[in-house]
Amino acid sequence: MAYDLIIAGGTIATASDIFSCDIGIRDGVIVALGHDLGAASETIDAAGKLVLPGGIDSHVHIAQPSGEGIVMADDFASGTLSAAFGGNTTVMPFCVQEKGVSLRETVKAYHGLADGRCHVDVAFHLVISDPTEQVLGQDLPALIEDGYTSFKVFMTYDGLALNDRQMLEVMSVARETGALVMVHAENYDAIRFLTDRLERGGQIAPKFHGTSRPIPVEREATHRAISLAELVDVPVMIVHVSNREAMEEIARARSRGLKVYGETCPQYLVLTEADMDGLNMEGAKYVCSPPPRDYASQQACWEGLENGIFSVFSSDHCPFRYDDPAGKLTPKGKTSFRWVPNGIPGVETRLPILFSEGVGKGRITLNQFVALSSTNHAKTYGLTRKGSIAIGMDADIAIWDPQREVTISQSLMHHGADYTPYEGIKVKGWPATTILRGRIVVRDGQAAGAPMQGLYIARERSALAAPAGQLPTPFEPAGRYR
Repeated sequence: MAYDLIIAGGTIATASDIFSCDIGIRDGVIVALGHDLGAASETIDAAGKLVLPGGIDSHVHIAQPSGEGIVMADDFASGTLSAAFGGNTTVMPFCVQEKGVSLRETVKAYHGLADGRCHVDVAFHLVISDPTEQVLGQDLPALIEDGYTSFKVFMTYDGLALNDRQMLEVMSVARETGALVMVHAENYDAIRFLTDRLERGGQIAPKFHGTSRPIPVEREATHRAISLAELVDVPVMIVHVSNREAMEEIARARSRGLKVYGETCPQYLVLTEADMDGLNMEGAKYVCSPPPRDYASQQACWEGLENGIFSVFSSDHCPFRYDDPAGKLTPKGKTSFRWVPNGIPGVETRLPILFSEGVGKGRITLNQFVALSSTNHAKTYGLTRKGSIAIGMDADIAIWDPQREVTISQSLMHHGADYTPYEGIKVKGWPATTILRGRIVVRDGQAAGAPMQGLYIARERSALAAPAGQLPTPFEPAGRYR
């Protein structure tokens, strides 16, 4: 029985097992696991390499409206190419509703930006900024039924922040439809209060971005988001958690049986607030929200990955150019940190940083790495054919060289930004070959030159959206080889 592709001789890791065998792929699907599988149109020798499920980055921002005069650095072509070079085979960007704009029209327009321009598969989260009766009663439930089964709400930012009543209304729709709510938890009024005080005192450099968004701003909003979710009895994912205090809110909620989950990101593991204190505007390169914290917060986030407070590890890739008035160097007259676009690039470096700092330094196991980088994302967001190496799953595979040592540099990146905030960080372990549904996208560190064949993936309901009163356990192993 001939295969389209065989991956031979590698060490395979899933969220539960580590084993050696060959993988037979046909029509984009894994159809055989074993030895001496026979003939194939192509065989990849993976001896000495790790063969892992392709990464799933469930929190990226691509081609997203970012405010007047500000342009995001990645379109779908560059953003998904960067993802592929980082060992990812699926990314999940946000389709952002702007106030006064139909949610249906927003989705249609976003598909227009993505269709035919993706190197890896994509699935969209929705962002609800204008929860009108039309949105709540018709558009959102219909879109959830169509496979847009998760949406994000913001507790901060002009034009995006929802008040508590609006949060409850949107959460109620999620409760009725089985959707998953993602929450950006920062207190909008507190940030504006602190920002105004800092500016009046002339404290406008990028480093004061962190001062305007201290840990209590995130802790309070996390507690409030959990309380609102408890009122409605709906599961929530608190995204990009940066510190121990917010983690403790999640842990307390879960100890009471609430369906509350957490996500963290590379910037909270390897960057600190000191990075925003660069000369002139250099610190703007590190401005993101929540901001990087201190060393103690880094250690706390590692603990959260180790002990399961965080079930997913995402990049929050949100790229802007630095040396550009439409990016981090904001237009003349807008010199305060207030106007620096929030976000940093990171989809290409997410997995090497986690592998090197996590697996390489003994903080997490290889199985945990697979769960945090792929399997749990698939289970959390309803990507039922992705996230594991098992018969019947999409042949989304990353072949890793665990011994390759790389110093991260902008010269290696494929994103649209003109810098990487992780410049100079040394990592050990790097994705060499990325395979999407059996087609090679990146081969031995070079673009394979194949046409862009990434697809939009409609999703099932989240594994977290269990019936009322039942605490789901969605992070069991996704599949075993026996």
